[in-house]
Amino acid sequence: MRSVVAMVALLFAGSVAAQMMPQAKELRRFPAEEANQGVATDREYFYAIADHDIGKYRKTDGVRVAEWHGQPPQFIHINSCTVMAKELVCAMSNFPGVPQVSSVERFQISDLKHVGSTPLGTGRGSLTWVEWHDNSWYACFANYDGRGGEPPRDHRATVLVRFDKHWKKQQRWLFPEDVLDKFGHMSASGGRFGADGLLYVQGHDLPEMYVLRLPAKGDRLEHVSTFGVPTNGQAFDWDGANPQRMWSIARKGSVVVESELPAVNTR
Repeated sequence: MRSVVAMVALLFAGSVAAQMMPQAKELRRFPAEEANQGVATDREYFYAIADHDIGKYRKTDGVRVAEWHGQPPQFIHINSCTVMAKELVCAMSNFPGVPQVSSVERFQISDLKHVGSTPLGTGRGSLTWVEWHDNSWYACFANYDGRGGEPPRDHRATVLVRFDKHWKKQQRWLFPEDVLDKFGHMSASGGRFGADGLLYVQGHDLPEMYVLRLPAKGDRLEHVSTFGVPTNGQAFDWDGANPQRMWSIARKGSVVVESELPAVNTR
């Protein structure tokens, strides 16, 4: 009886904590058939991402203006993309295949033509997102407990790696223990640095955003804050015209969602 009461109390406490958590406010949503892995944006368009498909849509009315379809033997699992200058830079892996192999794929944003590939090899995990920040490439290699995992590594081995512009490894960090608990058996599905220099990360399932800081010392990222978002975790992006807004996806129904960020204490 005591164990049942304790469990109920724990669930109630979790519900109360979720209600007190700052929440992003949903503004708009658009159907996009490629909205299965994530979304990227620039000032005028959003890019819905699937395993081997990308759709380019106008933000004003949600009309698709370009599309790309890759062959699965070469393009197995595109996880996320980010706009960099005139290119869409995307993280790709062979999930759920093992050994885990990763690469960075590049596309012209004008017509989504594939223009280049950078192989990142094996041994770290499955590349889920990559971003150019502070004159370096930052790349997240996910690890999983079950399908797509590569024992003896599990989700706790998920790692953020900093590379120089030539993709030579410089530093690496593990994720905070409490955030790893939130990932469950999965991992970090999306990540972006904010204008404040902090790292914002989503898992694969929960409708939450974790705000992290690169540590001054040690090899583990610091958990600064958490806030709720309208969609379950996948790859997201900041709005290309308004840094106070974000775009994410709802896999159920293949929908892209624009939201306004809440005020969050990051001290």
